[in-house]
Amino acid sequence: MSLFGDGLEKAVQKSFTRPTPKSAGAQMRYLVKQLGGTKAVAQLLRISQRTVERYVKNQIKKPRPDLAARMEREVRKRWQPQIRAKAKAKAASTDGIVIDTRARLGYTAPIGTTDQDRIRHLTIALPPAYAARLFNAQDAGAGDHELQQITAEALKDVYFQDGGRRAGSLEEVRFTDVEHLEFDL
Repeated sequence: MSLFGDGLEKAVQKSFTRPTPKSAGAQMRYLVKQLGGTKAVAQLLRISQRTVERYVKNQIKKPRPDLAARMEREVRKRWQPQIRAKAKAKAASTDGIVIDTRARLGYTAPIGTTDQDRIRHLTIALPPAYAARLFNAQDAGAGDHELQQITAEALKDVYFQDGGRRAGSLEEVRFTDVEHLEFDL
């Protein structure tokens, strides 16, 4: 995934009510149940169907680090879909989303104003409309660049223009050199 996509995913995962399966066997059994068979899991994880069956029966208990990471990622991606959907819907309708970032921020403004970009550390609550746009774009398969553009637009509106109360002639916000990015619902 990507910096922005992973950040949004981690924010949603904080709303989980139960921990994900920890052992390799439990993770594999969960994936088999979700995907409807060992063949689909084998193709997803790029391993043999027999290997999947051996994990399901606890004949293999310790996966290679790269396989363990893929299994963990795939389980997290599918874990508690209803809780995930509720968290996204709540953020998109009432709560909004909080962004904590340390990045280079600047803007394009009329001549004669200070538009020098600089590293800023911001923790900003974004309104529900921007949370909805971010989640909709992510669900539609948007890449990091598009999610970054939506976030920059949100920062322009909320931070630089204060919801339309100042800097009305601001044209574009540049959001680059992201050192830290975290979303929270």
